[in-house]
Amino acid sequence: MAEPSWQELLRLRLIERDAKESSFSSVIEQYRRLAQQTKLLKERNATLLRAVNSVKSSPNSSATSTAASSEENPIRAAYLASLESQISSLRDELATVYKTQGQNAQRLLAMNETLREKEELARIDTENLRKVKDELAVLKRKVDQHAELMQEKDRTVQILHDEISTLQLELGQIEERNQNLQKDNAKLLQRWLDAKQAEANKMNEANAFYEDMRFRHQANAKNGTNGSDASPSSSGKGELKVNHQETETPDGTLSPTLKNVNLTPNG
Repeated sequence: MAEPSWQELLRLRLIERDAKESSFSSVIEQYRRLAQQTKLLKERNATLLRAVNSVKSSPNSSATSTAASSEENPIRAAYLASLESQISSLRDELATVYKTQGQNAQRLLAMNETLREKEELARIDTENLRKVKDELAVLKRKVDQHAELMQEKDRTVQILHDEISTLQLELGQIEERNQNLQKDNAKLLQRWLDAKQAEANKMNEANAFYEDMRFRHQANAKNGTNGSDASPSSSGKGELKVNHQETETPDGTLSPTLKNVNLTPNG
């Protein structure tokens, strides 16, 4: 699992700090070894000088063999002590080297394990990056398709707007024409009603004239006029029949109109 970004940044900063601090560690170690060897050499030289001085300060009355053996033994002993001290320091250094080598081996194993993990993480990141790139390509294609679809819809909407504008213009013209036709129809209806009213008035006058003639004929019949004169209804000369019917006008009112008119031959 990948570490958080801030932890990774902190780890990199610590690695940089360790690299800067340990850049001169080898030189410091060399100087330390040189100082240690210098100290050992100084101690050996001091031991040898003390041995020589002790030999020189011995009395001259001693025998030559005894003087030679006493001169040789302290120097040899000092030299052997110096060598033993060097061997001990070299053993310590060898143990330190073995210890450092073991630590380096452990660090190398840890670094190899870390490197393997980082390579695995890099492989996973590469695979994820490839998948993300593929998804990005698919999304780009979808975006392009949606853009083309939106452009097509915009063109269709523009066409529909133009058609709607044209239809609204035609609808306005049709409504204006309908209004004109309604006005014309109202005028024609009014003229027709006026004409029918005039006809009805004429028929009413004819009916009044007929009733008057009939009334006169009946009056003459009662007064003993000539019996040969038949009444208009019985003489077969015809009769006048007027039927009226109410017609509904456009404004909802009823107007009387003539439904059926039968005129006599004399009418």
